[in-house]
Amino acid sequence: MKTASLLALLALLGGVSSVATAAEKINVVYHLSEPDRAAFVLNNMQNHIDGVGGPENINMVLVVHGPAINALNEIEATEKVSSGIASLQEQGVAFEMCGNTLKGFNLELDELLPGFVEVSQGGVTRIGELQSQGYVYIRP
Repeated sequence: MKTASLLALLALLGGVSSVATAAEKINVVYHLSEPDRAAFVLNNMQNHIDGVGGPENINMVLVVHGPAINALNEIEATEKVSSGIASLQEQGVAFEMCGNTLKGFNLELDELLPGFVEVSQGGVTRIGELQSQGYVYIRP
């Protein structure tokens, strides 16, 4: 009898846990600074969205700084990177570019693939802000 009661209680708690997490979105910030990792990071982000059951279950931000800006320059971006960003944007992912990097590489926001916004306080500062707001940090 005790075993059956314990199993019932565990099943009930498991159900409550599932309901609570299903109602809450996961907050995640991805970090990209290396140009040769851009396609890999974008793929990881899509896998993450798929893994949580779709874009309605996650708030996702990509913060970019440093040399990775070259992989996102509209002229130099590969088709895989361009299409990956477009697809993720359609799913609600936010794309943020470090203002210090834009200045350092002497580029304007409109020279990047569409959809990026500038974070004037800097990329690493922005990542810290998001983490302080409860975002999980991922750097694949």
